Amino acid sequence: MSPVEPDLELGDDRLALDRQVCFALSVASRSVIALYRPLLEPLNLTHPQYLVMLALWEAEPRSVKDLSHTVQAEPATLSPLLKRLEAVGYLTRSRNAGDERSVTVGLTPAGRELRAEAEKIPQQIVDRLGLPLSTLESLNTALREVMAAAQHAKTAPPAR
Repeated sequence: MSPVEPDLELGDDRLALDRQVCFALSVASRSVIALYRPLLEPLNLTHPQYLVMLALWEAEPRSVKDLSHTVQAEPATLSPLLKRLEAVGYLTRSRNAGDERSVTVGLTPAGRELRAEAEKIPQQIVDRLGLPLSTLESLNTALREVMAAAQHAKTAPPAR
């Protein structure tokens, strides 16, 4: 019989699905995003498009590079999404006169007006979840810490 590690009690399995942070994050993410779908459909937005619109409602115009950094999506992933938002009339894309490689994204009047409808969504999500706002705020803080730790781990040398 092998010795039991000090932080592992008998009967605990480190590979048990319900102990995996990745599993909890994945299921929670899919479940919460599913709550957004029926709220975003009338606005003609997908969840990734909603994230882009949130970033643009915070500040615009923005370069695709800045937008990519803000919503933490690769520019190649963002490009088709931006094209669809442009096609529905929510934003414009234009080449930067000073740097032809840089594309600037700005809201159209329709994109700005959409914000009034979107402002109802956060409270609707809180209501649908049925959790205290303080719990959701604490979760947001904890998830931001996880995001920062994961980002740091990606840039740190691999452990041996």
